[in-house]
Amino acid sequence: MINEIIDFYIKSHPVTLGVLAILALYFIVLNWVFFYRYFSLSSWLETESRSLESLLMGATAVDPQSFLSNFLKTSTNASKDILALAASAATKDATKGLSVLSVFASTTPFIGLFGTVVSILDTFTHIGQSSGGMSVIASGVSDALVATAAGIFVAIFAYTYHQILKRKSFELISFIEMQSDAIIARKV
Repeated sequence: MINEIIDFYIKSHPVTLGVLAILALYFIVLNWVFFYRYFSLSSWLETESRSLESLLMGATAVDPQSFLSNFLKTSTNASKDILALAASAATKDATKGLSVLSVFASTTPFIGLFGTVVSILDTFTHIGQSSGGMSVIASGVSDALVATAAGIFVAIFAYTYHQILKRKSFELISFIEMQSDAIIARKV
């Protein structure tokens, strides 16, 4: 296994190795973004769920840890405008990191493809310089496709993580909007 990795490293074009390094860095960053945002959104979602439940059970105010409590403290009168502003601010905070995952999901296959194309061009250059046949082509192309596979691999995780966080953000905003509706309904 180690010998195969060393052989791949020696045979690969420097651009392909650079592409694989970039994709590895992307993979590390997207995992960090996902897990950080996932756990922070989960905690926030739990707080807002608890606050909504207490409002629906008859509490007169939102939980002090709720996102809405900061907005309600600044205003003497809880109006639709203040609560709409709070929902917009929550949406902005809840969707942080989604653009990074979206960009990674859409660009990593192209980055991998770039590494593959450069490596295939390098393989054809070596074919022209030597008297190799199909075995040289097959070996070069199979090594080159590693970059495309790596790009697709990273994109799958980035897209999946994006969808998971997008759903959590939607649930969170829904809880905040339901709390806003409960507060407005109590005032009427």
